[in-house]
Amino acid sequence: MAEAVAKARFIRIAPRKARLVADLIRGKKVSEARDTLRFVVKGGAPLLGKVLASAVANAESIAAEQRKRINTDDYVVKTVLIDGAATWPRRGVAPRGRAVPIRKRTSHITLVISEN
Repeated sequence: MAEAVAKARFIRIAPRKARLVADLIRGKKVSEARDTLRFVVKGGAPLLGKVLASAVANAESIAAEQRKRINTDDYVVKTVLIDGAATWPRRGVAPRGRAVPIRKRTSHITLVISEN
């Protein structure tokens, strides 16, 4: 069974927000996942769309090395992992001249597609 993996690291979106979009495409065919991501109005949709496109390109590259022709639209999104990455500390302003911490969260996205 052929699998293709794509990873995006230190993506500037909170993992909690990206997981909302990842749950929508997990287990779907690549063509359905692509359509879903195109019409979802969430900040993580374009980011996951790029990672999905990268996984499809990786699958086509693997097939080209094996001198096979494949239809990547029939592939299935096997796993989508959204892990927390480094948090960038920032300072915001508060009343009376004080500073409050602001945490800019980042994510690692791993997407695996397989034929099935």
